Amino acid sequence: MRIDIIFYLLFIASIISCNSIDENSNLLDENNYSDSINKNNEDCKTCIYSYDFEIVTLGVGPEGEIVDDPKVPAALKIKRKDSIYYEGIIGIEIRGESSQHFEKKSYGFETWNEQYNDIDVPLLGFPEEEDWILYGPFSDKSLIRNKLIYDLSNQIGRYASKTEFVELTINYEYKGLYIFMEKLKRDKNRINIQKLNQNDIDENLISGGYIIKIDKSDMEDGSYTDYNSFQSNFDVFGNLNGDKKINFNYEYPKPGEIHANQKNYIKNYFHDFESALASENFTDYDNGYNKYIDVGSFIDFFILNELSNNVDGYRLSTYLHKDRNKKIVIGPIWDFNLSFGNADYCGGDRYDLWLHKFNERCLGDFWNVPFWWKRLLEDENFINKLKERWNDLRLNILSDDSLMDLINSYYSFLNNETDIVKRNFDKWKIFGIYIWPNSFIGNSYYEEVDFLKNWIKNRTSWLDESINNL
Repeated sequence: MRIDIIFYLLFIASIISCNSIDENSNLLDENNYSDSINKNNEDCKTCIYSYDFEIVTLGVGPEGEIVDDPKVPAALKIKRKDSIYYEGIIGIEIRGESSQHFEKKSYGFETWNEQYNDIDVPLLGFPEEEDWILYGPFSDKSLIRNKLIYDLSNQIGRYASKTEFVELTINYEYKGLYIFMEKLKRDKNRINIQKLNQNDIDENLISGGYIIKIDKSDMEDGSYTDYNSFQSNFDVFGNLNGDKKINFNYEYPKPGEIHANQKNYIKNYFHDFESALASENFTDYDNGYNKYIDVGSFIDFFILNELSNNVDGYRLSTYLHKDRNKKIVIGPIWDFNLSFGNADYCGGDRYDLWLHKFNERCLGDFWNVPFWWKRLLEDENFINKLKERWNDLRLNILSDDSLMDLINSYYSFLNNETDIVKRNFDKWKIFGIYIWPNSFIGNSYYEEVDFLKNWIKNRTSWLDESINNL
């Protein structure tokens, strides 16, 4: 690792000289910075850009190594062509679970001031915040699966993380193409729900906001306890007495911050929803499941997961949130690198299977799909709304032409208009090589994207018939 102490000292000195102690300050005037980015976006809303992220860790020796935890201080410079868009200090760490085993790591970082305190910054024109992600596509050799589905979600009116293509360099070593993303969290510009304080326990305040996550446990030992989660009363088949039950993680407020009364409130709300859904009168508009959930969000979530056959869909990386005096909304969608045919297990490569029937496709997996989806598809009203929404979207945003145009625009930018694809795969020579859990192994970027396009056209054709025959 190259260590240039003089550079670090000069860099830190420049930050201190340019910044005030105000925790909302940064190296560039935020208004001018944001205006310049927004002007670019206004000039061409459909244009695709890429940015150079240059990161130099500020430690010497082992302290300068980026690890899973804790975050280490680093200098970040963001450029595009000859323009510098941002310079500042960040705290950066490796992120992900199975992806940590890949040579190409993904990173999470916070924007910091010179005292190493969090500061909100509007990076690349995204609404200002402090928490960000650099996702490094590796097993997804098309490089675009996550960006594609997040863009589609936003286009159909369901918030997903905003994204931009970037090329990353860490300590002067080129790391390849990355997707710069917003981290999902409670924020007026991300998951827009009320802030819930520990003392918000009276009946006028306790109903929101909450973020609940169906996922692996965040505890170091992987356990689910009353501290960090609650469990469904029903098993994955909708039975009260079964063993396979879904665990719901407290995502916001965090386990160490949520009041016991708030835990009881949100746990009971989910239990009431599931009881209504499992009941004989579950279709009743006033007293059935509709009383508890935003049905439109469940339909869009279903469409996006089924479109992509995301093998983790419904059962992992599944966010749900409930605002004050509102129903449960499912989403935003998250983590689709194992989608669109990019998985060689449990039918992940197939375009002609229902994803919501994963429990039947993959007997014995520990993480299962809740009984919700099977039950919802027993309601004629839900099915009719699903058909209407799918068929409407197929006329525009999710038409084959629109989907292919979007993919072609990514491909043209990354492969034809720039040399990003060449640089990324010169760094990571993985064409023709199996990277877990590839179902298809292409020998070129064209082959990888061509597989993706053909898979999607087969999938939409199958869904046209299968959804309309429900």
